[in-house]
Amino acid sequence: MQKKDQTKDGPLSGLVVADFTQLAQGPWATQMLGDMGADIIKIEPVKGDWMRHYSYGNLYPEGESISFVSFNRNKRSIALNLKDSIENEIARNIIAKADILVENFRPGVMERLGLGYEDMKKLNPVLVYCSSSGYGSSGPYLHRPGQDLLAQSMGGGAALNGKKGEMPVVTAVGQADLLTSLFINQSVLAALYHREKTGEGQKIEANLLNSVVGFHIQEITAYLHKGGNPERSESGIPNPWLGAPYGLYNTKDGYIAIGMNSVQKLAQVVGLEQYNSDAFASNNIMEDRDGIRLNFNAVFMTRNSEEWLQTLLEHDIWCSQVNTFDEMVVDPQIEHNEMIIELDHPTIGKVKTTGFPVWFSETPQKVYRSAPLLNENAKEILLEFCDFSEDEINTLTMKKKKS
Repeated sequence: MQKKDQTKDGPLSGLVVADFTQLAQGPWATQMLGDMGADIIKIEPVKGDWMRHYSYGNLYPEGESISFVSFNRNKRSIALNLKDSIENEIARNIIAKADILVENFRPGVMERLGLGYEDMKKLNPVLVYCSSSGYGSSGPYLHRPGQDLLAQSMGGGAALNGKKGEMPVVTAVGQADLLTSLFINQSVLAALYHREKTGEGQKIEANLLNSVVGFHIQEITAYLHKGGNPERSESGIPNPWLGAPYGLYNTKDGYIAIGMNSVQKLAQVVGLEQYNSDAFASNNIMEDRDGIRLNFNAVFMTRNSEEWLQTLLEHDIWCSQVNTFDEMVVDPQIEHNEMIIELDHPTIGKVKTTGFPVWFSETPQKVYRSAPLLNENAKEILLEFCDFSEDEINTLTMKKKKS
């Protein structure tokens, strides 16, 4: 990956996003748009995004939520009470000049505030308006609470993970939330391309449940073809549809990952003669997959991970180390890709976080602003988007300080 030219603007420079999102799914989507150069106006409740008051591990350096800081860089914040007529009008002024609106309130909230798509389409006909929810804007689960764990569980993903006979396992990372962020991004960009050709805005709807189901396309298609629920492995092969030798193995000092390799070839390399025959030439043996895995595991436990990596890679075996976080952040490829970066935050000071995962040759992305303090950018946003006098702006900002 080449070094980024920070003198150039990102590919979305010039676009304005009215960001009404909270928690993770919406904020990560808009953060990525900001990383690519869009101007993200984060319109928060008076008490702030819910994520300001929740944090992974209860980590609040200098009172700031690590979770909020993770998902809200490259944004400007203004806090508005959308039930107040004057402040609702401020939101309308921002939307009138925006290219994109993203919101993830429960279905119906924006409509009750007078900020639903049909009203905003009249205000700004070319607006790309994206709503995201737990399960969709209609249907039998309309009034159910939507959250990552619930969507993972309902969408079938959890039932694929874990060992046979044991409890299903959801992913530690918020899979439903972050997948939906990605779907929001690609859909918004597709709608912008449509607008470029036709001059038409449109509404987009995303939801957590659809994201989980769509993500498991291969597993669900296999089930629909074969019938019968996939059966999880007893020994810990991490996918019920895959056989030996795929999976993680113990070594003398840790773990090693073995991808889709011929069982026969792997046996030749590690010296497991009982599988060195054409009967084991496949890279996906389902019959007795647990027994095969346990036998390979016993061999891998005789040497250190680095020793095995050197041997296996010399023979073109698909394998890798299993990094913990402390190992991952100093991994030479991670460092080369500049995926760990450092930002200046007005309260915390130096904040290390992850970089943007995609590289653009002509319009490189920039991470130039840490997550904003609540209402930090109110004055500049009001000057840019609203026809307010300096006195009116001071009155509004003073009212926020008192509330």
